[in-house]
Amino acid sequence: MKTLTIQVEDNFMNDFLNFVGTCKDKIKITKDKSLEYDPYFYERQAELQQIRGDIKSGKAEMISHDDLWENIETHLKTKHS
Repeated sequence: MKTLTIQVEDNFMNDFLNFVGTCKDKIKITKDKSLEYDPYFYERQAELQQIRGDIKSGKAEMISHDDLWENIETHLKTKHS
């Protein structure tokens, strides 16, 4: 059995389910829990994987913890002086 992701227009859902119902011995429909909780789950997952890959490859510039706090302190001193 193969797995597909299908997006169905809201106004076509009933017709789609009726069609799939005629083939129920060959088609199994399940809900993806990840998409129930977060409709953009897979987009976010891909983005995070890309960011992680960029960090590992050195493509993304990282800043040290100490430098980060130094920048914050400098910004706050400048803003409130």
